[in-house]
Amino acid sequence: MTEKVEQSKKSILIKNPQKAINLFGVNDGNLHLIEEGLNVEINAFGDHLDVTGEEENVDHTLKLLKKFIELANSGVILGAADIVSGLKMDEQGTLDYFGDLYKDELIKDFSGKPVRVRNFGQRQYVNAINHNDITFGIGPAGTGKTYLAVVMAVAALKQGKVQRIILTRPAVEAGESLGFLPGDLKEKVDPYMRPIYDALYAILGSDHTGRLLERGVIEVAPLAYMRGRTLDEAFVILDEAQNTTREQMKMFLTRLGFDSKMIVNGDISQIDLPGHTRSGLIQAQSVLQHLPHIEFVNFSSADVVRHPVVAEIIDAYDESDKKEK
Repeated sequence: MTEKVEQSKKSILIKNPQKAINLFGVNDGNLHLIEEGLNVEINAFGDHLDVTGEEENVDHTLKLLKKFIELANSGVILGAADIVSGLKMDEQGTLDYFGDLYKDELIKDFSGKPVRVRNFGQRQYVNAINHNDITFGIGPAGTGKTYLAVVMAVAALKQGKVQRIILTRPAVEAGESLGFLPGDLKEKVDPYMRPIYDALYAILGSDHTGRLLERGVIEVAPLAYMRGRTLDEAFVILDEAQNTTREQMKMFLTRLGFDSKMIVNGDISQIDLPGHTRSGLIQAQSVLQHLPHIEFVNFSSADVVRHPVVAEIIDAYDESDKKEK
């Protein structure tokens, strides 16, 4: 016989309903995310919210709602990604840091909206970039590695800390063989650089990005074109680093010049190198882990800032891979 779980009902007061309405989301979508995430029922009545469910879940919900209401009262407009981040931070026991995420503005995007970190993992990543010459961001897609790296690069450029931004990645995952593709170099490379361009357009706009590319202030190129260069006063980002070989990774890292920063991003679960070629990113983890001025930040599915089901998909595939192995 199934034991009946005692239901609890508690309320939280909304002191400023006009501002707190931002918390609800379109068609109460934010509240529905909380209900689904914590298995509770939330109902709004006048100046308070009633929460019904198992007592432990209700208590977690009230704690979370208190954080959200404080932010909404301060003028922060909360989107679905903010709600999901709060749920995940509560699950990880880092909810106390949630409000801190909204204190620091990294930059304003092209539409004038402030860009901030979305979770504790992203906060560690940004701190690592600020305090190290080389930062490795390792983890699944959707954790914001590429976007945040570009944000930090543009912020450094605007502050005069660097003179140029260089963005690179292995152009063709199995070895950068561009020759068979039609068109000039830009036309060959652009499809592989699309995530980087998307981030630049979101922050600078397409016109401004185009002008900076023409002037050489921003350079987007395949990894092979980094060979033989010394990159001074530059913010250099290597994306899709899991698809570099040992030799390519060593070549890239040794391009670091004075007054420069490097970010190396990759997902070791998405290696596309042929045969038994060992990823340069995996080797870098073991070889460089304890060197000064270099920091590794590891993201997990809990740091994914896309739709909640994306994190579930990543976890499901990880579990499947473990069973196959």
